[in-house]
Amino acid sequence: MTRIDWLVTARLGSRIAVTLFVFYGIIALVESLDTWRFNFVAEAHGLPTAILMVAMSAVRWTIKTLPVTILMGAILGFLDLKMRHELTVIQASGISIWRIVRMPVLVMALVSLVVGLGLETFSTRINREINPTPPGLVTLLTPPGEIWLEQRGQGRHYILMASGMQAGGSVLGQVTLFHIRGGDAARVEANEARLEEGEWVFPEAVVRNPDRPAFRVFNYRIPTSSTAAELGLKLASAEDMTFFEILGLLQAGVADPSIKAAATMRLFKLLSLPLVLTGALFIAFAFTAGYRRGSNFGPAVLYGIMLGFVVFVITEMADRAGSAGVLDPSFAAIGPAFVAIVIGVTVLLRKEDGRA
Repeated sequence: MTRIDWLVTARLGSRIAVTLFVFYGIIALVESLDTWRFNFVAEAHGLPTAILMVAMSAVRWTIKTLPVTILMGAILGFLDLKMRHELTVIQASGISIWRIVRMPVLVMALVSLVVGLGLETFSTRINREINPTPPGLVTLLTPPGEIWLEQRGQGRHYILMASGMQAGGSVLGQVTLFHIRGGDAARVEANEARLEEGEWVFPEAVVRNPDRPAFRVFNYRIPTSSTAAELGLKLASAEDMTFFEILGLLQAGVADPSIKAAATMRLFKLLSLPLVLTGALFIAFAFTAGYRRGSNFGPAVLYGIMLGFVVFVITEMADRAGSAGVLDPSFAAIGPAFVAIVIGVTVLLRKEDGRA
């Protein structure tokens, strides 16, 4: 790394760090306003744990807003270089724009990998352990304390309702089974149900039908196409799973296409984070680093920020589409990042050509 690389990278890094710190503080303040959750965790685990919960929740939201915060911080960094005439001297010495931006892009890619695979994993695990929301409440939209699962297997279609779970959903407690199609009973009630080799096994159950009295059965079995990995994703949002957990679950196999799409989208989104942040860096450089006779950078900064928000919105829309299975997850994750990079490179080429 040359002195010029060090100067540009350090100046950009400092301005990006300040921007991230400001946004993190604002997000932490907003998170702390949720007094019910803060008091719940403080009473259950103590005040330090409640403060840690607010800090880690703010970290998670800060990571989500990285494309915009990186763009704003990079714009401030490049403007600082311009106002000090350091960037003008560097370009006047014959060093091209591509040579100037090379090291910041490499550093940004490495840091984003650490954030996506390290910091994101750490914050997700802590948030999941101390979050008082019952499992599946957000994703399944069920009343507190209830877990509902739609199951299919060998021509049978049924619903499982449980009030508790263990082992990631492979063991359910206080279970009620409602047959929709292909069943031999209207309702089956049991204290426990276990997922064993493609079947739900009820060690002891009560079978109820409207045309005859209820009777007790033992070792009641019903086939299912769900796997333990799929249940782990159904009973927790894909956003609550770390990169390595999702990778392991997908390798184990997921039968439900919608669950598989959400998990795959989450995986590709974390892997594509370096490309997204690189695109934001290119946009910031393209709209602020060109030669200007005057010192009015307002329009350029405004255009850059607006374009950054557009890219962010497109990224979030693609995320929703990929998670829902409307778009291929790999295309939904990489497409917006590729568009951002192309926009930044196109503007840079236009300025290097001397026509802007």
